[in-house]
Amino acid sequence: MEYTQNALAEVIRQIPSPDKEIMDEIYRQWDKKAKPLGSLGRLEDIVAALGGIYGTVHPSTGKKGVIVMAADNGVVAEGVAQSDYHVTTQVTCNMTCQDATVSILAHMNGAQVFPVDIGMYEDVTCPGIIDRKIRHGTANMAKEPAMTREETLAAICTGIEIVAELKEKGFCFFATGEMGIGNTTTSSAVASVLLDCPPETVTGRGAGLSSEGLSKKIRTIKNAIHDRKPDPKDIVDVLGKVGGLDIAGLAGCFIGAARWRVPIVIDGFISSVAALAAVRLAPTCRPYIFPSHCSAEPAGKMVLEALGMEPYIYAGMYLGEGTGAVMAFHLFDTALEAYNKIPEFEDVHIEAYEHLK
Repeated sequence: MEYTQNALAEVIRQIPSPDKEIMDEIYRQWDKKAKPLGSLGRLEDIVAALGGIYGTVHPSTGKKGVIVMAADNGVVAEGVAQSDYHVTTQVTCNMTCQDATVSILAHMNGAQVFPVDIGMYEDVTCPGIIDRKIRHGTANMAKEPAMTREETLAAICTGIEIVAELKEKGFCFFATGEMGIGNTTTSSAVASVLLDCPPETVTGRGAGLSSEGLSKKIRTIKNAIHDRKPDPKDIVDVLGKVGGLDIAGLAGCFIGAARWRVPIVIDGFISSVAALAAVRLAPTCRPYIFPSHCSAEPAGKMVLEALGMEPYIYAGMYLGEGTGAVMAFHLFDTALEAYNKIPEFEDVHIEAYEHLK
């Protein structure tokens, strides 16, 4: 696809609506199951939502993929992180050989990890990394816009393309993840703008900053927003000025999943910021996006609330990489197993429950 505003608008225009009739029929099927009505709570909603997305009363998650957008951030030069870009490279390479946390958890849950180099500083030849590099890391948003508008659109469109390519290979259920030193800084900046909250409200310690480091991080974000003046009504402008290639790429993944009619699961804070950007860009993609856990980062819950989502898991996690989203895969499989195998009332000779007024 072309990496232009018009091409993005055309993809958004083609996003279909989930099939409500099928969703209603799945709820009717749940009511026939030999259990109290609605007693599986949000598990019942999961199956109905999947059925509406896939267009069948017998949904199945099928092949699962974890799309991990990897990119570096120039703002690291401001001392907002403990590590540098070498860690981005190493952890991304580790994802290809079961040495990264997300890879271990993905294997447990029957999923395959697809790390995407959308903007790492270093060029890597590690087999298994998808090369979609747009530039070698972003610029330092404290000094200049992180990306040009054209680069931001390219990142969003790249995310859309990755989903399309993987669906062509048979993958039909996705989780999102990211890897990039400094990306809690960029995510906090984007969240501050989109939520209209001061940086100190949405900014956390990331991967273990000291109190002094946190103060520097907050000042850096505040100054970048003041100097760059991102327009909250123009999501591409926000992502470009104070965001990152990984966030923009993930936003594209959420939009692409809706366009190609497949469900996609948010991971933690960074992934949820990307989801919020995607929904602001394309409100019709919202029904295709599912939460997983609530990040322990300060704005983790705030961003999910802005999306109108309640997480399934509260575990105090803030690792990233897609780890929380992968854990949620098991919940989806559990919901489908219950839907497919719980017998109906008449099969087990129990009088059916009725909806009472």
